[in-house]
Amino acid sequence: MFIGHFTEQPWQDQKTNLMGARNTTLDISNELYDPMVGADLYNRYIDEKMYAEEVGFDGLMLNEHHSTPFCMQGVTNVEAGILARQTSKAKIIILGNILPIWEDPLWLAETLSMIDMISRGRLVSGFVRGGGTESISHNAPPPYNWERFQEAHDFIIKAWTTPGPWRWEGRHYEYRYVNPWSMPYQKPHPSIWIPGVISPSTTKWAAEHRYPYLMLATKIEPTKEMYQLYRDTATEFGYEAGSQNIGYMVKVHVEETEEKAEEVARKYLTGVANPEIAGNPAAEGRVVPWLQSPPGLSSRDAVKKRIEILGAAAASGPDSRGATIFAPYEQQVENLSIIAGTPKSVLPKIRHVLEELRPGSLVLWDGDGAMDHEDQMRSLKLMGEEVLPAVREMGKELELFSPFEVSPTTGEHMTAGVA
Repeated sequence: MFIGHFTEQPWQDQKTNLMGARNTTLDISNELYDPMVGADLYNRYIDEKMYAEEVGFDGLMLNEHHSTPFCMQGVTNVEAGILARQTSKAKIIILGNILPIWEDPLWLAETLSMIDMISRGRLVSGFVRGGGTESISHNAPPPYNWERFQEAHDFIIKAWTTPGPWRWEGRHYEYRYVNPWSMPYQKPHPSIWIPGVISPSTTKWAAEHRYPYLMLATKIEPTKEMYQLYRDTATEFGYEAGSQNIGYMVKVHVEETEEKAEEVARKYLTGVANPEIAGNPAAEGRVVPWLQSPPGLSSRDAVKKRIEILGAAAASGPDSRGATIFAPYEQQVENLSIIAGTPKSVLPKIRHVLEELRPGSLVLWDGDGAMDHEDQMRSLKLMGEEVLPAVREMGKELELFSPFEVSPTTGEHMTAGVA
């Protein structure tokens, strides 16, 4: 069992009231940006990540978004490099770099190699296609998103594994001379995980490459469907996918009392909204479809699947996406989209998630929305003392193996892994 920690690292500024709920799909001017506040927040989030390692988390997950205050990680590899040097045991998990907006994947390959070397082999590199906001803000044509993703991926793998110099003449990228003087510490290259929501094409692609697939805060039933699609694809490609091939992220916050846990967990919904992942009812009616998923960005299969899920949700109430965009707090708690309480009360719910989904990697999403530093530190302390040890025992009992215990490529048990 592998247990990671994640926070979206949202912008929080009391002076401008950019703490509360409002749509953030490219509609907020950076005139409101205060570098003094930014400096405090960046250092705070790094401190929290370092404490997460101290209390026993196996991995520190970072992500990348651009031009929006719901996530401050526009250049997430900078923080990954800092954590690579300042931590000593936890995996540095980047889920992930948005490949289609990178005009120079060679630079990205070099950057990730440096992080892997500085951390002495603790990098988990993740690649994503990104949302419509990234395509628009970085002038990356949505119809070529999938092509650029795949070509950039193939180029990076070759840059990591094939001695240079050599040329690359692709449809979207061309290089006269490829001979990076920065190569990964891990061989043949860093572990690669693929995060996702409800995307059949990405799920199939991850399974074809035998990359672990981590579902991001999706509801249990749609998550099961995507995991089954992964397993079916794995069978088609001649291998059996196990717990080492799938992961899951869920919001979990713990406190000494149930009352305090609910008070703080409601802040998940009162912070800056991520219209694509974070449950935030204030985004209701304000998500802009052509920004979130502009024409050409998603395949027909993906669009069809989303319509099916949204249609089912519309029939049953204000919940969607196989996730939690519009759901009120009580419904998110009922759906286990948010698990909040004392360590004693959250553990049975976490076990239910593990039994239903059987992921070998579990990422706990905490310290988000309008939660402050003290909220996060209290929760991390309790997690380290009571939650993490118990969840590891659950993982052993349920025989949930991480990608560091059983190879997601060969299915063979590894000599050293994460307990």
